[in-house]
Amino acid sequence: MSEVAEAPVLMPAKRRGAQLAMLAFAVVIVMGAYANVGLALDGAIPSGMLTYGLGLGGFMLAAYLVLTKFAPWADPLILPLVTVVNGIGLVMIYRIEASGARGTGGASATNQLIMTGAGVVLFAITLVVLRDHRTLQRLTYTAGFAGLFLLISPLIPGLGKSVNGATIWIGFGPAIIQPAELAKIALVVFFAGYLVAKRDVLALAGRRLLFIDLPRARDLGPVLITWAVSLGVLVLQKDLGSSLLLFGTFIVMLYIATQRTSWVLIGILLFVGGAFLASQVFDHVHARIEVWLDPGNAEFFNRELGGSAQLMQGLFAMGAGGILGTGLGQGHPYLIPLSFSDFIFTATGEELGLTGLMALLMVYALIVQRGLRTALAARDPFSKLLAGGLSFILAWQVFIIVGGVTNLIPLTGLVTPFMSQGGSALLANWILIALLVRMSDSARRPPPQAIQNEGMTQVFQR
Repeated sequence: MSEVAEAPVLMPAKRRGAQLAMLAFAVVIVMGAYANVGLALDGAIPSGMLTYGLGLGGFMLAAYLVLTKFAPWADPLILPLVTVVNGIGLVMIYRIEASGARGTGGASATNQLIMTGAGVVLFAITLVVLRDHRTLQRLTYTAGFAGLFLLISPLIPGLGKSVNGATIWIGFGPAIIQPAELAKIALVVFFAGYLVAKRDVLALAGRRLLFIDLPRARDLGPVLITWAVSLGVLVLQKDLGSSLLLFGTFIVMLYIATQRTSWVLIGILLFVGGAFLASQVFDHVHARIEVWLDPGNAEFFNRELGGSAQLMQGLFAMGAGGILGTGLGQGHPYLIPLSFSDFIFTATGEELGLTGLMALLMVYALIVQRGLRTALAARDPFSKLLAGGLSFILAWQVFIIVGGVTNLIPLTGLVTPFMSQGGSALLANWILIALLVRMSDSARRPPPQAIQNEGMTQVFQR
């Protein structure tokens, strides 16, 4: 009887070396920015530069070693790109903390470095445990129930915590987490599994209106349910960000699955109509719209919660930064409320200028592009939808937060991925990257070639 022996699958040595070199370059960029902050503030390189540099470098080296062992054919660019944005966020948090100004007491670069390490641990655990991401398809409805529970858990009496007017946190003693960050991953898994099973039905056309084939009325149920849940999050939890993130992701994944433009148009109409109705009925939604339309109004500026003070300070900061910025350590980002979390993008814009912000957005765009490339290369429908959904949710989150702080859209409670201080978001985003890396490894792995040798079939990977 012939036996099949599977030889180890290794990425070519040149590619592994190039990936390690790019990762080292990313860490050098971060250490250079860290030194620049110290020189600007105190005229000397910070004493903790070696500690932070070795800490970040050590974490990323560990992630690289796990990746080469358990996902050797994964896209070599994803980890270095994530390292850059994570490191720049760490530098900005250190810079804000070092100012010692009033209102920056919550900034802690040490805590952010620790949470980065925890994120890398979850990244590694995900790659080690999840050897085949397609097994997630069997957990479609389990992931759906888990995601929905996490999303509504802040509404449970005694468990939910209200912070800055939004009920999006749950607390366990002194520790609080934002469950919506983990819910988004679980719900993307559910959407991918559900749409793979139902896409043929949802793709059926009903009546034609002008140049668009509308879906059948009986197939509107999933969209209406998701719309109702997203509006519930907006109204009950006062969380515009998660509401927009949830519904937008479902509509885009529905479009990817069915290729029907009509679903996108229906989704836009439903959300805009629902948000308008909520703004007329609920005071906190109406106040958010008012601030967006007229942030310079003195009445809105002086509101204690949900006012336009932080928005206007952020806009002033970016205006002061101009094209090239004031330079790291030479601006006044501590004047922006929550400059180390919700408004870290505008704080970065003051010191790095429009040029620096465009470079950061390009890095995010490259991460998303590598994720979408993975979706295109995937060999099964579930992988295509999951990779596309995870890539979109990262891009959509960046758009929502950047649009909010620049007053393009109403301000939301989301944070800038990998940059803003916050454990829940950072941990969830590292898990998201691990899933993309796992799918990238599967998509890029060459097919096996069987070679008959003395009655034994040996499988090698080229």
